[in-house]
Amino acid sequence: MKKMFKTQDIFNAPFVTMIGKTAANMYRLGYDERNSGNISILLDESEAAKYLDLRNVKREIPIGFNAKELAGRILIVTASGSYFKNIAAAPAENLGIIRISPDGKTAELLWGLNGGGRLTSEFPAHVMSHVSRLSVDPNNRVILHCHPTNILAMTFVHELSEKKFTHTLWQMCTESIMIFPDGIGLLPWMVCGTNEIGEATAEKMKEFRLVVWAMHGIYGSGRSLDEAFGLIETAEKAAQIYLLTAHLPRINAITDEQLKALAESLKLDYRKDFFEETNK
Repeated sequence: MKKMFKTQDIFNAPFVTMIGKTAANMYRLGYDERNSGNISILLDESEAAKYLDLRNVKREIPIGFNAKELAGRILIVTASGSYFKNIAAAPAENLGIIRISPDGKTAELLWGLNGGGRLTSEFPAHVMSHVSRLSVDPNNRVILHCHPTNILAMTFVHELSEKKFTHTLWQMCTESIMIFPDGIGLLPWMVCGTNEIGEATAEKMKEFRLVVWAMHGIYGSGRSLDEAFGLIETAEKAAQIYLLTAHLPRINAITDEQLKALAESLKLDYRKDFFEETNK
């Protein structure tokens, strides 16, 4: 008699429920209108095996580039066209769990993407960014992309210099330098959903945990969904304060000396070079 493979209910898996809750919150905040935004999380094989028969590949999906650095790794990813507001109610239609094939050229679908769904069009940017972040932090698991209103608006009116953009955000809110002392990477507007923008984002992710796509949105990374979301949330709050005050006479400000004193007191590994020539 063939032994049955028993797993726990995947709809109760923390990595499924947490994505649903986070996505719903981001939709509520206006970070992910309609079907914009995407999330990917690297899963440990032992974690995934509690809920899935990892021998059962539903279908193979060509990914259009070579992801051999992540061969054998398992990810949960949002589906192309998925509305963040619907993920919690219908996870199997709006999420997919895939394993990168040994040759790195296909994604082996283990669960989800019901109804013939496809991986997010930004999958190349996600995988390439995971590779970059893992080279810096082997515990990095999350890549999160969204369209926060104020960050997006700020790219239309602020110089697109990583140094100056970061410095402005640090000055807007005391906790900014505490949350992203490594600064913010910036890319000019590029066609989305391509290998080219994925490669450019991944290159920035070697240096920054946050990367802004000008006139489009932002990429955040972290060891958990909370960490990646918290980075974006903090930058977005600082951008909002900037836009609320940019047209007004500035009477008070957090000075460079104060920011440096704060960073030194907290022993932060901050970008000291981002204080140089910011007004030139």
